[in-house]
Amino acid sequence: MSRKLKNSKARKSLAGLAAVAAVCLLAIAAFQMLGDDKKSDKPAAAAEVNPAYAQLAKMARRDAHDPLAMGRADAPVVMVEYSDFQCPYCKVFATKIEPQLIADYVDKGVLRIEWRSMAIFGAESEDASRAAWAAGQQGKFWEYHRALFDHAPAKKNTGAFTRDKLTELATTAGVPDLDKFRADLDSPAATAAVQADVNEGINIGVNSTPAFLINGRPILGAQPIEQFRATVDAAAKAAGEATE
Repeated sequence: MSRKLKNSKARKSLAGLAAVAAVCLLAIAAFQMLGDDKKSDKPAAAAEVNPAYAQLAKMARRDAHDPLAMGRADAPVVMVEYSDFQCPYCKVFATKIEPQLIADYVDKGVLRIEWRSMAIFGAESEDASRAAWAAGQQGKFWEYHRALFDHAPAKKNTGAFTRDKLTELATTAGVPDLDKFRADLDSPAATAAVQADVNEGINIGVNSTPAFLINGRPILGAQPIEQFRATVDAAAKAAGEATE
């Protein structure tokens, strides 16, 4: 291979890496902006439009066979959710807010929810996330997700999510094959899936949970249901206008 060709490929590779880095920096800036809005009590939905949102919208996988997602793969709005099963604010969202969004938007074909295991609070968070992934391999992710949050501890890493408890919750969630569940929980595939989600979140600037992307627009924390509704409605309207 000629030196000229090698140099050309190297330049293209560096250009690609620079583009990825630029997107990551824009994404981090977007989350930091929303973090500042949260601290100042300024409504995040009213934040100035950021050029990173279009890039962040690409985080949606829209895989029709994704067991950790619910709603139509071609729904006009996708909410990517970065969450930890030991996070108390994640529990508030999962038990108080998310069911309303499911009834109002997912069930009507407007919204798709895609879960990302942002397991950042230690070993029990990682085990719970692997267990949820394992339940998903048998089509029971969302039932297991609810069982985990219903039994989420007040304090992190205090023994609430032992292996025995995680298996017991699999029974509660209706996971049919417990031997397969245990094997999947301990599999390299489960570890890789959880780590990939964590890496994705870190790469775009997520440093707390829960964090959300609604068609690319970030929302941080278990905000009031009105904020989620306003953001979903705006995203649905924008998607409709774009396709008309």
